[in-house]
Amino acid sequence: MEMNYCMHCGARLRLREHETEGHPVPWCDTCGDYRFPVFNAAVSAVVFSPDHQHILLIRQYGRPHWILPAGYISKGEDAEDALRRELMEELSLSVRALRFNRSRYFPPSNTLLLNFAVTVEPGEPSPNWEVDSWQWFSIQDARASIKPDSYAERFLQHFLSKGEREIP
Repeated sequence: MEMNYCMHCGARLRLREHETEGHPVPWCDTCGDYRFPVFNAAVSAVVFSPDHQHILLIRQYGRPHWILPAGYISKGEDAEDALRRELMEELSLSVRALRFNRSRYFPPSNTLLLNFAVTVEPGEPSPNWEVDSWQWFSIQDARASIKPDSYAERFLQHFLSKGEREIP
C-alpha cells in the first residue's frame, strides 16, 4: 500500500531516490523528510496442547471456517507479549513456550502477520465474545480442517513441514 500524503503535515508525497534503500521512497517536500511505509502488525499462533498431540483451532465472528487464534499488536507491545495477551483474552490460555514460525503481509488490511508456534499450559479454553467455538484437533485433522487457501493454513503447513512439534 503506497502512501500518497504525509502523515505529519498532509502534503502530497513524491517518490525520491534514497541513497541506501536501493529504490525510490516517498518524500515530503514540506517536511523535508522521507516517509517510510506504515502498516498494522498482528500475531497468530499454531497452538499446541501441553502434550503436543493436538492443535487448537477456532471459529470467529459467525464464519464457518476453522482458523488460528490471532490479534493485533497494541502500540508499545512486542509481538511475543501481544500473543500471550491475545491467547489469555480470547481463550484464557497461558503460554508455556513459543517459537517464531514465519511472517506474511496481508494486503487487504495492510497488515504484517507474525506467526508463532505455541505450547499452552494445561487447562481447557474459556473463550470470550470474539470466539464462536474452539476445538482441539489431532495434527492430521487440523491439517484437513483448517480454512483452505488461507494464511492460517499456510502458517500451519509451514510449521508442520519442518517436522518439529516440540517448542522449547
